[in-house]
Amino acid sequence: MGSTPPSYKGHRYPVEVISHCVWLYHRFPLSFREVEELMLQRGVLVSYETVRRWCLKFGQAYANGLRRRRPRPGDKWHLDEVFIKVNGELKYLWRAVDQNGNVLDILVQNRRDKAAARRFFRRLLKTTRTVPRVVVTDKLRSYGAAHREVMPSVEHRSHKGLNNRGENSHQPTRQRERAMKGFRSTGGAQRFLSAFSGISPHFRPRRHLMTAPSYRAEMTIRFAIWDQATGAAGQPAAA
Repeated sequence: MGSTPPSYKGHRYPVEVISHCVWLYHRFPLSFREVEELMLQRGVLVSYETVRRWCLKFGQAYANGLRRRRPRPGDKWHLDEVFIKVNGELKYLWRAVDQNGNVLDILVQNRRDKAAARRFFRRLLKTTRTVPRVVVTDKLRSYGAAHREVMPSVEHRSHKGLNNRGENSHQPTRQRERAMKGFRSTGGAQRFLSAFSGISPHFRPRRHLMTAPSYRAEMTIRFAIWDQATGAAGQPAAA
């Protein structure tokens, strides 16, 4: 898989402005209008509609660039599903993280039955291109049925108390869902959450386990990786 940053041909704003707006929107629970206001305070005139188009066009590309630069996924996967509201209807957000808290993939589906679990398992194997040693889930029986069919050689641990990491990984999404007052469509939810799950965790190291100097050093590294993924690294500073 290549690591070439996205092309900005035809955009009159420099990459630093575009990537900064996308970072603000996916890192913090902000609306497009609030991003517009923050940029105005910095002397950059950009409309909220332009910010929206940038997030749609570059958000997933940035998330993919960050994922390509991550270490190989861990061999212990935590899977969990949680309901979200899409245009007033209940849908289910399936998420998988490894033992280090790295988000492996997400999928918005209508159900949480065997077919939905099987679809998510197959998507995970295709996305990560690896097979885990252990899969940890809650006691939803759909997981067991799909596991026996898709990855029977992988150990499956099904216990409510063992899957706190998977459940906790939903917290940033819940926060963002409240700020956005829900999602308008299933496709829109999938597009946003796919980019969000690649960008937001990159800037959320396990700070409670770090000293302040270690945290600052880690964040410096992560910002440098972000600049590489977006193409801002090595660019002249914006006027």
